[in-house]
Amino acid sequence: MHEMKVPGKLFIAGEYAVLEPGYPAIVVAVDRYITARVATSERQTLSLPQLGLPNVACRFEQGQVVFEETDARLDFIKNTSDVVHQYLRERLIETKPFSLTITSELDDADSGRKYGLGSSAAVAVAVVTSILTLYRDCLPVSKTLIFKLAAIAHYQTQGSGSCADVAASTYGGWLHYTAFKASWLKEKLMEQGSISPLLEETWPHLQIEQLEAPEELVLAVGWTGSSAKTASLIKKIEPLKNQNSTIYGEFLRKSRDAVSTMVEGFKHNDMELVMAGLAANRSALLALSQETGGAIETIHLEKLIAIANRYGAGKSSGAGGGDCGIAFTSTDMLERLHKEWQEAGIVPLGIHPATKYN
Repeated sequence: MHEMKVPGKLFIAGEYAVLEPGYPAIVVAVDRYITARVATSERQTLSLPQLGLPNVACRFEQGQVVFEETDARLDFIKNTSDVVHQYLRERLIETKPFSLTITSELDDADSGRKYGLGSSAAVAVAVVTSILTLYRDCLPVSKTLIFKLAAIAHYQTQGSGSCADVAASTYGGWLHYTAFKASWLKEKLMEQGSISPLLEETWPHLQIEQLEAPEELVLAVGWTGSSAKTASLIKKIEPLKNQNSTIYGEFLRKSRDAVSTMVEGFKHNDMELVMAGLAANRSALLALSQETGGAIETIHLEKLIAIANRYGAGKSSGAGGGDCGIAFTSTDMLERLHKEWQEAGIVPLGIHPATKYN
């Protein structure tokens, strides 16, 4: 039996802009995990107890997992498993049934709160890593291989997204990330039936650079009390992107400059530069939010940020519209920040960067 933990993620900067090829973001893996336990087995088994699926009916047939029930929540797992097994068959590796159990602490099990920590991406990475682990005696496994297989599966399931969350769950730590060109990946997948050549290619625009945070930087995370639906928020941005290129183009420029400022701050251990970059990115997102009737920065997020700015710098995280907001602060300010958040109805979360994981 092999056990592995895959971290969730939080977006720090570059949201929305990162969906455009060549525009960077900063994302961090966090210490809430998907745990996967896998072993070879005489018959195929899958258990997802927190989804109410403790014993998923499935079988192993012609080199892939076949689910005997339909459930939308299984789509990511099925697609990811199919992609990995196709790769293994292309490598002429004989595949075999396995038992896989996946549990999650990305959401709050007791209250049902959903924090927006990227569970589908983490599950995809967990499934890829689990299956490849069974063949590590005959197959070299790298982070790049795991990322690309999980990204292909994630993209085939969702049809959109930057896969920054996939990168965070794969590599851990703080990442300076630029997305691959999604249309290129789509064309390649349609052109060629095989996956292996695609894994060897350089993906246009894709850049994954690990960063070291300034020594005194403390990441604080607050939950606003509501869950956001990323896909619907992205749809609200689409008309702006398509009809008013000047406003959207200005947003992209400001976002890119803000992320560049933050990256410089990270690389030079300069907290002031990091704070300035975070504030500049918040400003760019706020302008975009105002153009969409406040869809990104809700009243609750605005309150969270206003308090955060008294103790450092704050902004929404991810698509906005709910879920979590973040703040950069210092150790001596953290307790007061948390206290004010609580008084304003914001729930401070004990979430920290996941710099190391197995």
